[in-house]
Amino acid sequence: MRKTESSSRSRLFGRGLLAAVLSLTLAACGGLPQDEGREENLGTQEAALSVRLRLMAANITSGNLQSYDPGNGTRIFQGTRPDVVMIQEFNYGDNSAAAIRGFVDTAFGTGFYYYREAGAQIPNGVISRYPIIASGEWDDNQVSNRDFAWARIDVPGPKDLWVVSVHLLTSSSSIRNTEATNLVNFIKANIPTGDYLAIGGDFNTSSRTEACFSTFAQVVSTASPYPADRNGNTNTNASRGSPYDHVLVDADLRAYQTATVIGASSFSAGLVADTRVYSPISEISPALSSDSGATNMQHMAVIKDFLIPADTVTSSVTVNAPNGGESYATGSSQSITWSATGVTNVKVEYTLDGSTWSTLTSSTAASSGSYTWTVPSTTTTTAKVRVSDAANSAITDTSNANFSITTSGGGGGAAVVFINEILANEAGSDVNGEFVEIVNSGGTAADLSGWTLSDGAGLRHTFASGTTLAAGKAITVFGAAAGIPSGTVNAVAASTGGLTLGNSGDTVTLKSAAGTTVDTTTYPSSLSGTDGVSMNRSPDVTSGATFVLHTTLSSALSSPGKRANGTAY
Repeated sequence: MRKTESSSRSRLFGRGLLAAVLSLTLAACGGLPQDEGREENLGTQEAALSVRLRLMAANITSGNLQSYDPGNGTRIFQGTRPDVVMIQEFNYGDNSAAAIRGFVDTAFGTGFYYYREAGAQIPNGVISRYPIIASGEWDDNQVSNRDFAWARIDVPGPKDLWVVSVHLLTSSSSIRNTEATNLVNFIKANIPTGDYLAIGGDFNTSSRTEACFSTFAQVVSTASPYPADRNGNTNTNASRGSPYDHVLVDADLRAYQTATVIGASSFSAGLVADTRVYSPISEISPALSSDSGATNMQHMAVIKDFLIPADTVTSSVTVNAPNGGESYATGSSQSITWSATGVTNVKVEYTLDGSTWSTLTSSTAASSGSYTWTVPSTTTTTAKVRVSDAANSAITDTSNANFSITTSGGGGGAAVVFINEILANEAGSDVNGEFVEIVNSGGTAADLSGWTLSDGAGLRHTFASGTTLAAGKAITVFGAAAGIPSGTVNAVAASTGGLTLGNSGDTVTLKSAAGTTVDTTTYPSSLSGTDGVSMNRSPDVTSGATFVLHTTLSSALSSPGKRANGTAY
């Protein structure tokens, strides 16, 4: 039906891995001398480690169009955070490249790759955290509106992962076995036996004794134990009476299967993700308990986790600024910058006296390379910052020399006022909870008397006379006083009685009392389409930075009146 693509590549299990393994073995036996007092050596480590790989089979569309537009499946993806998804009924919006890219960005992240079969009514596809180096589709000659979608993925370690997304017919078990036979023949002809293999998706199987499982057993393991929900139920259809959905892997990958761990919960054989019975639901936020029971949600997602051998990596962190000699004004907004290799998240700290350290963030994305810091009010000539691997404190770097914090000079400068966070799509239907957070990252207070906040439809709030925004602080405008969460600092209700921000996109504008535009942003539906999840500057508290979903910055859905990491301004 359509062209089949293929590629080949070889890898070597380099000498660096062998050296790392030998080093770890010697250390365990006491064979390596301790190197104390050498902080300059702590910034780099070489190791051969295991990487957790989370595979998901997902036909979790809802609504009446076999698509992911209603958002129930999106929240389940966001809450369970798979690395590779074998997805069915891969439709969203108008199915343009922009719409599909926007869905992947929202549900998984902007760094994810995807393949979606072309020309199908309910296409299969693959979404991956790791690069897809080849992809295509094999003809399912038993059905006209989809095929077998496959992808070759460059996962960490010496092997590639091949995945096949399938959606077998409901008509009969014999036809499903014919489909399985055809797919097994494609796999034998195209996939190297030395690579990993996973087949996942909606099999529509009424039992685990159907003939198709014996057929699939030629290339993947079909044996128990099977993934289960919180109550131990291994079935996956809407009524939870039949095993429709599966993640099946070959023997090479099965050897590395491990428990699926989410929050404080552990599922030894993997998870059937039914939000109706998952507890505590907060572990898979922003998923809602009602999501798996949404209209026409006919399947539960299935998850399996694996700890696969990784490549030898050299991990390092280097502080770039402040690195010694700088002078910063108290209350000013400054950027702590770093470069990192082989590190996912970093911890950022500072000291004012060279010995007592204060944490700015316990975990932020290493790839951002920057953290915006409101300089404390204490003057000193012995300040330093420290950036460390959040998962391994031995990988760390500190400013090469002291820098100063003074009451004047050092870049304090004028007020810098901008929109930092917006919640347009309130949780539930309480529009009082909509908000716009405004920050002053400059070095002096700003007089907001008479300033206005508008959206695309008109004026929403006028700041009262005498309103000031101190340097390094925030003020948050809510739809109404009833929507202001208890304990929120420096919050006001919209003077017009509501914000009424658009859930499908809008423009928010902040103007001075003279009518000059101070800041404006136009947001798309991809940032406002999820109930209760705000959009936030990234990096946080950075004028001019792009907006992203708050859940890409922290586990919290929003943070009105606080930094994205939950700390106070």
